[in-house]
Amino acid sequence: MAAKREFDIVLFGATGFTGALTAEYLARHGGPSLRWALAGRSLDKLQKVRERLAAVAPGFGAIKLLLADVTDPASIQHIAESARVVITTVGPYIQYGEPLVAACAHAGTDYVDLTGEPEFVDLMWLRYHELAVKTGARIVHCCGFDSIPHDLGVWFTVGQLPANVPIKVEGFVRAGGTFSGGTLHSAVTAFSRFRSSMHLGKQRRQAQPLPAGRKIGSTGESVHFEKELDGWAVPMPTIDPQIVRRSAAALDRYGPDFRYGHFLLLKKLTSVLVLLGGVAAVFAGAQFRLTRDRLLRIKEAGAGPSPEQRSKGWFKVTFIGTGGGKNVETQVSGGDPGYGETAKMLAESALCLAFDELPRLGGVLTPVQAMASVLLERLQLAGIRFEVLNR
Repeated sequence: MAAKREFDIVLFGATGFTGALTAEYLARHGGPSLRWALAGRSLDKLQKVRERLAAVAPGFGAIKLLLADVTDPASIQHIAESARVVITTVGPYIQYGEPLVAACAHAGTDYVDLTGEPEFVDLMWLRYHELAVKTGARIVHCCGFDSIPHDLGVWFTVGQLPANVPIKVEGFVRAGGTFSGGTLHSAVTAFSRFRSSMHLGKQRRQAQPLPAGRKIGSTGESVHFEKELDGWAVPMPTIDPQIVRRSAAALDRYGPDFRYGHFLLLKKLTSVLVLLGGVAAVFAGAQFRLTRDRLLRIKEAGAGPSPEQRSKGWFKVTFIGTGGGKNVETQVSGGDPGYGETAKMLAESALCLAFDELPRLGGVLTPVQAMASVLLERLQLAGIRFEVLNR
C-alpha cells in the first residue's frame, strides 16, 4: 500500500531551477511530519540543495538523497515504489518524462508534474491511463502555471453560476515575469514536434469520446478587442484550454453545453502584432535543426530569473462566465507565475494528494478531476487569490 511507503513525497529533479524552488517550498511549508526525499542524477548537486535547505531549518541537513536517472529503469522504479507521491520537474517531458509516469502507473503511486506539453500529456493518457485506473495511481499533469490557475479558476467560476444550464467562460491572462532555460527548451521542443502532437491529439479524441448527451467545446473567438477589460484578447496556443475542457467533460457540474475561450490580454494593438510575429518566428525556427539549436542556446536549461526578478513577477487571470441568465466575473491572481508560484502550486498539489481526503480516482487526471476545491482551498491559504469581482 502507498500509505505504508518510506516517503510521503519524493522530488525528482531537485537540482534544477524550479526543482530547487519546489524543494525550498516543501522545506518551509511541508510541516515537521513530512517524510520526503530529493532525487536526481548528481549526488554532488543534490548535496548542495540539501545544504541550502539546512539554512531554512537545521533538520533538513539530514534529508535523504536518492540517485536516479531516466536512463536507469531500476532507479526510477525505486523512486516510484518508495513514495506515496512523486513530483518531477525534469523536462522537456516528451524526452525525459515517460519512464517515471510508467513506473508510477505500475506501482500505484500518485504523480504530479509541471508540463505544458500537449503531446506528452496525450501520449501518457494513451499509454498509461487504463493501467493507472487499475492500480489507483493518480497521474496529474500540468500542476504549475500551466494549468492550475486556469483549470481551478474556471471551476471556481462555474461554481458561481446555476447548475444544469449551458455555460460559457472566457479566461483573460495578464502576467509579468521572466522565463527560465527549461521553459525555453520545452517550448522549442513542443513547436518542433507540432505534427506529432496533432496526431496524438487526434488519437486521444478517438479513444476518449465526449460524454453522451453533453457538448464541450471552444468559444471559437479569434483576436478581438475586449471592451469590458479594455484590451486586446489573443487566443493562447497553450495546453490550458485543453485541460479546462477535459475537466468539463469529466464533471457534470459544467453543464450540458460548456464553452471555454482562453486569451492573453494586451493593452496595445502593436503589442499584439509583435507577439504574433515573435511566436511565428520561433515556431518557424523550431522546424529546422540549425535554427532550433540556436534558439536553444539563448538560455541554458537550469538557468532562471534572480530572486529580485522573481519578486517583481505577477499574474492575473480574469474569467467572465455566463449561464442561466446570470453573469459573473472572477479573478485568480498571485506573484511570479513561472517559478515562485509554480513551485508553490506543484508542492501544494503533491501535499494535497498525499494528505487530503479526495475522491479515490485512478488514471491520468486533470488537477480539477483529482483535487478540485480541496486544492483551491490550499492555494488560497498559501496566498493565491480566488475572488468574485462582480455578479
